[in-house]
Amino acid sequence: MKNLLTGFLCTCLLVLAGNLPGRAQEKKPDPQSVDQTAPVSIPTDTTQPPAVPTAETAPDQQPPQQTPPEGQNPPTGQTPVPPAEDQPAPHSLIPKPPPPPPKVPDVRRPGESGFWIGVEGWFPKEAPSINGGSKWIPVASSTAFATLQGKPKYAATAEAGISLGLHNDLKFIYTDFRAVGDFTTPVELTLFSQTYSGGTYVSTNYHTQNAKLSFEYLTWPFPVGSRKIRLKTLWQAQFTQVSTVFDAPKNYFDANGNIAVDSAGNPVNLSAAATKRIFSPELGLGLSYYPSRHVRVEFDGAGFGFPHKYTIWDGDFTLNYRVMRHFELRAGARGFGFKTSTSSDYYIKGNYVSGFVGVRWYSNSE
Repeated sequence: MKNLLTGFLCTCLLVLAGNLPGRAQEKKPDPQSVDQTAPVSIPTDTTQPPAVPTAETAPDQQPPQQTPPEGQNPPTGQTPVPPAEDQPAPHSLIPKPPPPPPKVPDVRRPGESGFWIGVEGWFPKEAPSINGGSKWIPVASSTAFATLQGKPKYAATAEAGISLGLHNDLKFIYTDFRAVGDFTTPVELTLFSQTYSGGTYVSTNYHTQNAKLSFEYLTWPFPVGSRKIRLKTLWQAQFTQVSTVFDAPKNYFDANGNIAVDSAGNPVNLSAAATKRIFSPELGLGLSYYPSRHVRVEFDGAGFGFPHKYTIWDGDFTLNYRVMRHFELRAGARGFGFKTSTSSDYYIKGNYVSGFVGVRWYSNSE
């Protein structure tokens, strides 16, 4: 009896152990959510299939392709088109450069474009002088210093210029003047191998020429924009030539009125002439100010030289007024100075400062 009871309990335990895992994994349905007696309805698709274009349908009359609503599959034979906002933006591996800075407007003032020509009248009053250089050989007790007499009526100046862009200019200026005069030598005077005794009436004649090529480079401000000030550096090459003639016109005749002759019986020649030249670079600065559209105030100065050799300088201050669109009236003061090489028999020195007036014609009509 005892063995029979033990076997029955073991059999019950084995049956319970086999059924417990299956019951733990089953999910009992909610009797309130599903109505076992309600009939199940199957949804039917009531939408009409899209019209298929035929050969008789014109291309412009074909129905547009429709994008199915969200959550529905597209009809058979059509490729789904994602919305525009969901499409990925194109991406380049090369980074885009930053936008360029805003361009500053470049205002060109009168004379900063095109080309121009002009003439000027200058009125120097000073007189140059001549003196013996390091190679001068004294003759007896004579001196080698004399002042060239006379004043020029005027100095004529012609100029031409052209704009090279970016407010830079190239100019060519030529100046020419001459003067004649006379004096009486206080002491014995020797000039260019010609000796004049004291008390001799001597006439003088000199002719000065100066040609200059100037490149005017804008240095400040940059960019110019609409500013009214220009500062330029001047890079120049110039050529100066001074020709002199001395003579004693009253000594060509003797006390009896006869032509004076030398020891060989030839008529005497009492003239002495020489020409001195300077070819040199020049460096300088130019300043321009535009108080208004047609008014310009200008200052230029340049020079060059070697100690105990030669020097050359020039400068001007000008007030310019634009009239009649193409013409400009100019007035101001000008200075010009030179000293030829002292390492020669004679050298000539002169410094001039005086007023001038002029007119320019411009190709542009600003």
